[in-house]
Amino acid sequence: MIYNELHSMADQDLYSGLIRLHVLHHACQEPVFGLGMIKELRRHGYRIGPGTLYPLLHRLEQKRYLRSHKQVIGGKLRRCYSVTPAGRRALTDAKAKVSELFEELFEPLQS
Repeated sequence: MIYNELHSMADQDLYSGLIRLHVLHHACQEPVFGLGMIKELRRHGYRIGPGTLYPLLHRLEQKRYLRSHKQVIGGKLRRCYSVTPAGRRALTDAKAKVSELFEELFEPLQS
């Protein structure tokens, strides 16, 4: 395994929680679907493929943060995911934790 592949795997592990938060955030705004989320996450610099994203969506559904439904869009059947009340609560709780971490990571250095 070359360095870039190893570095990419470590990054994926580090950022997996952020990816889940991104998914919940977007699902709060409107229903999401796999390929659309892959494109959205790439726009933010995450390199994630279907083999990673779809299991992540299924786990969020198993935790009852998302619920899925089938929808025909452009003549194609898609599984779309909408946030549940539990998902909204989880995102709200996570936002508080992320805010606290952000402040800690970027607080001015004390002399």
